[in-house]
Amino acid sequence: MLRPATKAIDASVLLARTVTPEPMRPGWAEALAMSRSVLPHQRLLALDERLAHAAARPVIVPDTVVCDHGKVFMSRAFRASCRFLGVSLQPAHEATPTDKGHIERTLGSVASLFAQFVAGYAGSTADRRGRHLADGPLWSLPELQDLLDEWIVAAWQNRPHDGLRDPLSPGRMFTPNEKYTALVEAAGHVPVTLTGDDYVELLPARWHAVNAYGIRLNHRTYDAEALGPLRRQPSGVKAKKDLWEIHHDPYDVSRIWVRDPDGGWITAFWTQLHRAPTPFGELAWNHARAGLAAGTEREIADAVTSLLERAHRGPATSRDRAVAARTRAARPHAPTPATDDHRASPAETAVNADETTGTAQVIPLPDFDPFAEANQRW
Repeated sequence: MLRPATKAIDASVLLARTVTPEPMRPGWAEALAMSRSVLPHQRLLALDERLAHAAARPVIVPDTVVCDHGKVFMSRAFRASCRFLGVSLQPAHEATPTDKGHIERTLGSVASLFAQFVAGYAGSTADRRGRHLADGPLWSLPELQDLLDEWIVAAWQNRPHDGLRDPLSPGRMFTPNEKYTALVEAAGHVPVTLTGDDYVELLPARWHAVNAYGIRLNHRTYDAEALGPLRRQPSGVKAKKDLWEIHHDPYDVSRIWVRDPDGGWITAFWTQLHRAPTPFGELAWNHARAGLAAGTEREIADAVTSLLERAHRGPATSRDRAVAARTRAARPHAPTPATDDHRASPAETAVNADETTGTAQVIPLPDFDPFAEANQRW
């Protein structure tokens, strides 16, 4: 998964994607479907109906996740996601990258097999970086994520790997899909179906009070009619000072989810959503808020909308800058009124006549003589 800044929700979503099929997307070749691959599609389809229109990417329910001591994996949100899915979390030894050397090598393979062929690749170091990368065509992050997902299904899962060998056939390298097909015969397949409420459970949690106007979260106000019985009422969770459990998506500020007393979820929408209909996350909101330290919620929402519009238009091209420069150079200047010490020129007289009477005298330009121009002294 590609993100501008890694958050705990990214690790939780990545964990959820391992247990859910990768759907076929518009524009993908039919050869990328699971039904056309070496994966045992028919046998798996009898156990999991979600695989009917899935791409050729295995669905794995992990038993144990080995991670480093980064804040993302040590966060409460990721630990709660692992407990919810029944996955054991095993931190590696500190300052021991050899505990997960295959992960570091995989990231290097993605860089050499995929990233270096993408327009705008900056290279691992400055001496490997091309020139004028910013002036060329660049992919947005969602577009680049789509390309990466397609490359994983088309290339990575079907590429023979030296680490995937069978003791009975040591001279043959298997692809990840072939190895998964062999191992699923021994381990079996247990489908884990995640509903919409399950995905809400995987989102980061916060605790807030439900006021008369709604819920205040990062200088944004959320409200819903279903919050009526909860307004200015204690939640009963003494460990959290009677506050209510709130789950939010850092990449979508349009809504939040409040756990009701029955264990369900109440969806509360942002009250200023009509001012910023384009989906955005906390990154854009914090950027706009930094420039408006004393701005109101409405002003910050307008600033985010303006920011997204400028980002959608993109930077001005060289042609746009040239046209703008020529437009400024050819902009008509205000006419200078004639005085006793300055007699109005024919061109100024024509402009004044045009402003007063609506008509102007046509003054033809003189013929250009290059020889006379060359001999003229300035």
